[in-house]
Order: sequence, then structure tokens, then C-alpha cells
Amino acid sequence: MYSVETDSAKRFVVISASGHVTGDEVKAAATEVAALVENFAPGFAALTDFRWLTSMDAAGAQYIAKIMDLLAARRVGKVIRVMPDPHKDIGLNILSHFHYGPDVQIATYQKLADALEHLTSA
Repeated sequence: MYSVETDSAKRFVVISASGHVTGDEVKAAATEVAALVENFAPGFAALTDFRWLTSMDAAGAQYIAKIMDLLAARRVGKVIRVMPDPHKDIGLNILSHFHYGPDVQIATYQKLADALEHLTSA
């Protein structure tokens, strides 16, 4: 399952994945992200939470790349990931090099508390 949320001030988007995620679920999430960040001002943050992810279909990779491209097009300022098990990275670090520019801050944390601290820091 994929979930997409934003805060009321539209300064960040939260994208969560849990259980086994299908390509169709990631595709739907990409559509939702596009609608939610359409009017975001540059410099917003994205928090991606993969604490509960167990597996993902390979078909989801193209839609993860699409989500990254959407965020980059809206000029995301920082991307904070929660990935407790580095072995479940699902290629995010590699995709980031191709889909985010050098101005995007990217940080990965094993604990949500650390990610939230980074998210709320200036």
C-alpha cells in the first residue's frame, strides 16, 4: 500500500509505503503526488517512509522515478527518507542521482524520529 499526505501549510509531502506494494499502487501514488504538489512553492520537503515496506514489484520503479521527476519539477528542497533496513533500499539512492538535481538535499535515516528532526530543522 502507498499513502500520500501533505501538511496544511503545504510545506511538505509525506509518502509512505507498507506491506507488498504493486506497480499499480505506485502508479496511483504518482498521480496523487502530481495533484498534491502542483501548487507547492519551491523549497518544500518530501518525507518518504519505508519502515513498513516488505517488498515492491519491479514495475513500481518507473513510477518511483516519475514521483522523483514530479518533485524535482516542483523544485523540492529536501528529500528525507526513513529506511530502517538499508538492504531494502529498492534502488532509491541510484534513482536519486538521475532524477534530482545537485541542489536537492537528500538524507536517509533508520529512525522516524531522526527524520522528523531533520524535516523540522531550518
